[in-house]
Amino acid sequence: SSIVSSANKPIMFILLNFNNEDLWVLFSILFLPLYFVTIAGNILIVILVILDQRLHTPMYFFLGNLSCLETCYSSTIMPRMLVSFLTGDRTISIKGCFTQLYFFGSFAAAECYLLAVMSYDRYLAICRPLHYVTLMDGRICIMLIAGSWISGFLGMNIVLYFVSQLRFCGPNKINHFFCDLTPMVRLSCILPSFLITLTSYAFIINSILRIASTTGKQKAFSTCSSHLTVVACFYGSLMIVYVLPNMNSLSDLKKVFSLFYTLLTPLVNPLVYSLRNKEVKEAIKKTLFKMFNRIY
Repeated sequence: SSIVSSANKPIMFILLNFNNEDLWVLFSILFLPLYFVTIAGNILIVILVILDQRLHTPMYFFLGNLSCLETCYSSTIMPRMLVSFLTGDRTISIKGCFTQLYFFGSFAAAECYLLAVMSYDRYLAICRPLHYVTLMDGRICIMLIAGSWISGFLGMNIVLYFVSQLRFCGPNKINHFFCDLTPMVRLSCILPSFLITLTSYAFIINSILRIASTTGKQKAFSTCSSHLTVVACFYGSLMIVYVLPNMNSLSDLKKVFSLFYTLLTPLVNPLVYSLRNKEVKEAIKKTLFKMFNRIY
């Protein structure tokens, strides 16, 4: 079917993916198992947080929501990209592009807010431990989570409205592997939440440095090291993609780093929390033990 109407207006877009088509099959072989591991790992975190009573704390409540968000926003990009690599079909309808843009933008913006909430939670736990229980009770946790999700989707509703008013009458090629937002639009939601996260960790590091014993410092830092790893991967890749100047020589490099926040960051989240967290390890062992007992 034609991708341009009789009035020379595009009815479909062409996603350019990566310039080297010989690598598409290799990317598919590499990314498909990574995607399944990412989805399985994040779903496992959500299930553990729901089932294990020991994980019914604010930190793990936020972690469960983070895993849910990363499952959702990774799934708005990766299946379509993998199909494109395998079939060579790089076209996407304007409605399909807007739909992908809306959901990916909403989930990514919600994650920015949620990472800020999680950093604030760690700030209270380390810098205000005596007031933590009252300042981060169940009602406040639910309000913070709801605010993160609602803010992400409401913000994208406004963005999508203005984007939908644009008239597409020129080139119909998008130099990316998904329908992405412009740098200015994306940075409009990144910067405030990033500054909140950065400020929280400035206070956290200052409080940790004031602890006299080395053991106390290590224990305090261990409570936020996993979250800090996820923050560094997520914001680091975003900043590289959207702060570097728009140059043809950097286009493929930016696409590679886009894979970091669309695939690798959601993969890092369950790995760092499961491999470096004692409570999650024990919850996994407990769940597996119950499953084997039911089977045998």
